[in-house]
Amino acid sequence: MAMRRIAIVMAGGSGERFWPLSRLHRPKQLLNLASPDRTLLAQTVDRLQPTFAAENIFIATAPHLVAPSQSALPELPAGNVQAEPHKRNTAGCLIWVAANLLAQDADARSSVTMAVIAADHRISPDDRFRDTIDTALGVAESTGGIVTIGIPPSRPETGYGYIEADSGRTALGTSLVPVLPVRQFREKPDHSTAEAFLVHGGFYWNSGTFFWTLATFLTELELAAPELYAATMRIAELLRSGDQTMADEAFAALPSISIDYALMEKARTVYVAKAAFDWDDVGAWDALDRSLSPDSAGNVVRGDVHAVESSQSIVINESATMTVCTLGVEGLVVVVTEDAVLVLPKDRAQDVRRVVESVRAQSPEKI
Repeated sequence: MAMRRIAIVMAGGSGERFWPLSRLHRPKQLLNLASPDRTLLAQTVDRLQPTFAAENIFIATAPHLVAPSQSALPELPAGNVQAEPHKRNTAGCLIWVAANLLAQDADARSSVTMAVIAADHRISPDDRFRDTIDTALGVAESTGGIVTIGIPPSRPETGYGYIEADSGRTALGTSLVPVLPVRQFREKPDHSTAEAFLVHGGFYWNSGTFFWTLATFLTELELAAPELYAATMRIAELLRSGDQTMADEAFAALPSISIDYALMEKARTVYVAKAAFDWDDVGAWDALDRSLSPDSAGNVVRGDVHAVESSQSIVINESATMTVCTLGVEGLVVVVTEDAVLVLPKDRAQDVRRVVESVRAQSPEKI
């Protein structure tokens, strides 16, 4: 049987580390953070084509983001932007997707292969990305295993999880995209451990990108988390019978847990495909150094900005009425919108959520 290949783009995140630019109704995937004229979400869909036809690309998002996501992606059928009824992390997202596939197609379990893609990555070149996912899909279909993409590390990064490949085993895939069995997943390391991973080799950044047949996903989920499998089948049956309210309630009862903890770390047969492309997780303001072109002083600037005798800084001005000037600063992030100003050292970019928590407590309308 020829498999129907579909892409699921997970795009329900809030992107709080990009506050104040990222807001509830315009989170980071709807911002131009890796391109001056395309949102992260639109870039993601661009690179999925032509591997996937538009009708086989689905956006999994939050209810309040359906309309803005549809507006950002006029090339997709409107119904392909689908909302989870509640926020239940990545495991919940993929359970909801699987239940809908089962409800809509009686043969989906045996006929669908899924590519699960994040909406907030910077990737180039696109053709090498397509080569990688095509190889990963093929291995998932031929082995009945789960495949993830591993990124060869370029620095001792402590903000990512790692995948240790079993380098002593025969590689599948192609010479361009070798695919090896996974020995184990490793949590985010401290700096010395990350340096050891880099020196040792055989360790990859976990890209959070997954490939499986729907049959494999359901089988492995039943073994790893029987209660989540039972909930998936229950939700599918409720959706099939047209009982949306009860399906939503069953989904609301799910725990909020990542797919890594719920499934990936417990699955029996997992492979890692070595990425044939350049990759970056656009996760916080300091990522703009790697995704946008700096000026001669190493500054990334956007909007009405004058960075005088300033270097290695990120200065973003979205205000239509103000000019933003810096003088004699180094290594800062300065972000100005119509109602908020954020200033912090660039090396504290991961801590923006602490600011968000403070603002939320006093001015929730600004989040």
